Amino acid sequence: MKSLFSDNRLASILHLFHNTQTMSVGTMASKLQVSDRTIRNDIKQLNQMLSGCATIEGTQGRYSLRVYDPEKYQEFLIEISEADDFLNSPRNRIDYIFGKLLRADMPILTDDLAYEMSIGRTTIMGDLKKLRSDLEEYQLIVQGKTNQGLTLYGNETDIRRYVLDNCFDAIYDSFPMDEEVDEIIGRFFEDQHFERSSRTNFRRFVILMLDRFLTGHYIGQMSQKAYNLTSRKEYAAVNHLVDEIGVSLGIDFPPEEKLFVFLPISGMRTPADSEGLRSIELDESIRPLLPKIIEQIRNETNLNIDLGDFTDEFLYHLMFMINRMRFGIKLPNPMAEEMIEKYPLAFQVAGIASDVVSREYGLKVTRDEQAYLATYFGVFLTESKLRLERQFRIAAVYSTGRVTGRLMEMQLRRVINHSAVLTMLSLEEATTDRLDENDLILTTVELTAPCHKPVISINEVFNEQELRRKIDKARYQVDSPNLDSNWFIMAGLIDEERFFVLNCDQDYQTALNQMILTLTEAGDVDDGFLDRLEERERQGTMVFGNAIALPHGVQYATEELVLAVGVFGTPIEYQGNEISIIFLLGLPEQEKEDDNLLIRIYDEIITISHDEELRNKLASSKSYLELRHGLYRQAD
Repeated sequence: MKSLFSDNRLASILHLFHNTQTMSVGTMASKLQVSDRTIRNDIKQLNQMLSGCATIEGTQGRYSLRVYDPEKYQEFLIEISEADDFLNSPRNRIDYIFGKLLRADMPILTDDLAYEMSIGRTTIMGDLKKLRSDLEEYQLIVQGKTNQGLTLYGNETDIRRYVLDNCFDAIYDSFPMDEEVDEIIGRFFEDQHFERSSRTNFRRFVILMLDRFLTGHYIGQMSQKAYNLTSRKEYAAVNHLVDEIGVSLGIDFPPEEKLFVFLPISGMRTPADSEGLRSIELDESIRPLLPKIIEQIRNETNLNIDLGDFTDEFLYHLMFMINRMRFGIKLPNPMAEEMIEKYPLAFQVAGIASDVVSREYGLKVTRDEQAYLATYFGVFLTESKLRLERQFRIAAVYSTGRVTGRLMEMQLRRVINHSAVLTMLSLEEATTDRLDENDLILTTVELTAPCHKPVISINEVFNEQELRRKIDKARYQVDSPNLDSNWFIMAGLIDEERFFVLNCDQDYQTALNQMILTLTEAGDVDDGFLDRLEERERQGTMVFGNAIALPHGVQYATEELVLAVGVFGTPIEYQGNEISIIFLLGLPEQEKEDDNLLIRIYDEIITISHDEELRNKLASSKSYLELRHGLYRQAD
């Protein structure tokens, strides 16, 4: 993007005259941060280029712009500033208007702005309306009438936040940073172990602080939470850095400006290297937040989150994230949409963690920040799956000779995850003891010994994709009669007795009670399941979103995960949401061993919630067979 106030000094000088009738060379040099001699040379060059349509005249050290041919001058101004291209974009025009208001020493007339930007009155009024709307979030206002000029009003902290969030590059892309200051910042980051991207953000804060402070816009009093940051040892390093910059420029910076520059450090990305992490002191007030997050995730999903080696890094992430939200520092997440698409359950769990943070700190967690949290939960959930996969043992039984067995093994190696253990057995070796040592049996022949594990019959040459899906189902402990190639694991958990076509005239609780009563009578859940479910509902909603409810609780009737599905042909209203499908989960008391199956079921429910066509197809099912048909998706 072209900078609004770039190194095109010739255009910048002309724009300065549009705000102020007369200026000294010193004033222009100060605003453009060049020498007086440079400005005098620029004025001489401009008078040659203006070719009589206008001239810059000097009297007693003060200069004025005289325009003799407005139409020709306007053409020249557009050409020299490239405004015709740059200001075609509404966003650029809004940034331009804000940049002019930001730097104005007096009210700016709307007509002058329109003239300068070569746009019509209707256009600029529309741009001002949009700008005022954008500024509301930052408690900033643009006041003024047509003939009195426009002025920007608001707290300096909020003005700086708006610039950083919306138009920093447009205004400061070509800001002439002093070389010595740049060197001081470079040395500072060489000595620190801060995350690499922090340097870019830190430099932005320094540039903004220098420009605003040196032009008389002081940040003033800050919040007590900001002053509390002065106790951190990282602040001492930044304090020394800003003092060093002050010596270079011959300026004393107040503590508030130093605190402003420290904010991107207090809210930086978590350092990737362990040395950098250890060099930063953890705010111990963050530590009690972690068990609250884990407990809430456990309460709402029955998932057991084991942070393992990432515990400290996650705590640091929480500390930096809370500081970002506390001080209004936005950290865009370019991977947000990809995280939501590829790790939907992790994003859902991150939403639960975000709710805990919001409740404890009174801060709203943005979508970008939730996606950063989801990165951690994606690791935790994936590692949980891998722990099970490392224990998964497969025996393949063959009967037609070692060469055929070897060919079969080579095929299977392409299908089976590297973490699974594959054992090849001839039919004679396939005794009950040896078979039962494994989690799954693949065989090309009818077994002669009794076997108590799931069995999949295959040919010596088989469909690898179809077999891969069957093995997945065995991993998730789905009974062998349902070991087909369907992507949906849940299809193997639902039978005719666990499918319910619900009465749309009933309310949600009555319909749910009907499902639970049927499961209780069948011995799938115990008598106290309904009471526990109602208690959990009082702690937090079971509405999953996108017309899906997901009531779940521990049941003591069996050691297996119980899944039942109820559908409303016409959605009903519950807690301000429309509900079309109820996925009822009865979780065994010893959940931890079943976490991977539970994770997979959540993944599938999220997939259904994001697919409106599939969701409607399932909700309109009038029989178990229709539901089974809807819940079929061939492997990719």
